[in-house]
Amino acid sequence: MTSATTPRLAQKIAVVTGAAAGIGAAIVRRFVAEGARVLIADRDHVRGEALCAELGDATRFHRMDVSVADSFRDAIALAVRQWGRLDILVNNAGIAMPAATVQDTTLDQFDALVSVNLRGVFLGCKLAYPHLKATRGCALNISSLAGVTGQERHAIYGATKGAINALTKCTAIDWGRDGIRINALCPAGVWTDTLRQWIGSLPDPAQIETYLQQIHALGYCPEPAEIASVAAFLCSDDAKFVTGALMPVTGGGECGYNLHAPVTLS
Repeated sequence: MTSATTPRLAQKIAVVTGAAAGIGAAIVRRFVAEGARVLIADRDHVRGEALCAELGDATRFHRMDVSVADSFRDAIALAVRQWGRLDILVNNAGIAMPAATVQDTTLDQFDALVSVNLRGVFLGCKLAYPHLKATRGCALNISSLAGVTGQERHAIYGATKGAINALTKCTAIDWGRDGIRINALCPAGVWTDTLRQWIGSLPDPAQIETYLQQIHALGYCPEPAEIASVAAFLCSDDAKFVTGALMPVTGGGECGYNLHAPVTLS
């Protein structure tokens, strides 16, 4: 455990995917504040490079596609070449659209969701494994409560997140003998660009915003920084005996939504 004056992630080297905005960017900021050096990996080079410029020498940006093995391999290699090792992998990159039922999802949409959300996490874990084994490091998969409880009009998205949860648990068993921890974070609603995009696709966005504020037991929908604080904990030595966990960060959403103001999402 770190002391009160030592940042929890001091000298740790991390790769964070989907890190240019939203939860990913919040995790990068928190990790840097906690003493880590972070490779910002994302397809969005404009926002990624802007975040890198904001945070300075503790970060580097790498443009990548998590669904392409060589692209992911290059990102990890850059972090190792830049800072000498890899301690933490955060598989955050993901897509949530389309928000649709099974019958309304096209084959191309299905393939895109699986390619980014599931294949990307698989590739990250597979390619980071030898490096994490060398450092007895850890991985964190950003999943969703939709993969635990289900969610209306998110059939394939929820299926990919459920698969990530199972992958996390199985891999925790496989990697435990190597001293590598792996966990998953399961947020519900979070005020990200992706969530606002989904809200914008619905018939009454203002009604849904009110709904999202009200359904959580704690009475509000969180900002990405609140998810990032739990990510920092799980990737620090404060959580050194935590592996295979599906950590809800939902304001009590996993206990059941507070449906005192129900609306239809269709």
